[in-house]
Amino acid sequence: MFSARLAGLLVITAAFFTSAVVGPAPASGDDRVDVRVEVFGFAGLHVLTNQTSTTENANGYSIAMNLDTRGLASAFVDLQSRSEVQGALAGEVLRPAAYRADVKRNGFDRHYGVKYLGDGTVVDNSGPKSADGAHIDAGQVRGTVDQLTAYFLLERQLAKRGTCQLVVPVFDGSELYKLHFSDLGQETLSPDSTQSFSGMTKVCDISREVVIASNDKLEGTYQHGKIWYASSLVPRGHMIPVRIQYDTVFGAVTGYLAELNGEGVHLHLTSQ
Repeated sequence: MFSARLAGLLVITAAFFTSAVVGPAPASGDDRVDVRVEVFGFAGLHVLTNQTSTTENANGYSIAMNLDTRGLASAFVDLQSRSEVQGALAGEVLRPAAYRADVKRNGFDRHYGVKYLGDGTVVDNSGPKSADGAHIDAGQVRGTVDQLTAYFLLERQLAKRGTCQLVVPVFDGSELYKLHFSDLGQETLSPDSTQSFSGMTKVCDISREVVIASNDKLEGTYQHGKIWYASSLVPRGHMIPVRIQYDTVFGAVTGYLAELNGEGVHLHLTSQ
């Protein structure tokens, strides 16, 4: 029972943390900002490490994310995931160009690839799909973005306008869905047994509205969560996710910002 519960939790957790942790991009130049988040499940079990690198310059942006199981969790689900996107900046508008994700779970590899053309057309270059897989036509995914860009859009808007209110249509090569972000107000966080961060945060609620679901039940994912963003950790006031939480049928899962490197700042906020 424990192993089945843990395996289910890990699959859902991976789906959420493959996208929710993007982190700030530098305001100018090609300097890279690296963020590491450690993820804990029921009974404080350390389940995942998320490492994300974000770069932004005058011509565009790139985001790369790596996700790996940790500790006891890796004995039940051996998971490694890498996803990345490159895109262009048109004023304040983010335009993803190419998204790719490679997922290895218990020896099985899956590959997803999506191209986003300038006229709004989206081309699915993902690996072979099963015969009974969900059918998504070109018209349904037109104008969508990848999941990494969706959270990057949220963070940029939050930094500039102070609001989480946003709806983003997403196609990741597997499912078509909408991410609904809304404001939950401000909250002052205090250090706890896991993380030493203290300070004011802006809290965003996240809900996931599935439009066309994947028929692969192994790709189970989250429906609701929230993120605490802080603007006090780097000089330029970028919004940085310091804590992430969501509820699943297997129990609550929490991600903590553990390390931040970039913009002349080097922070370690956990013992991990």
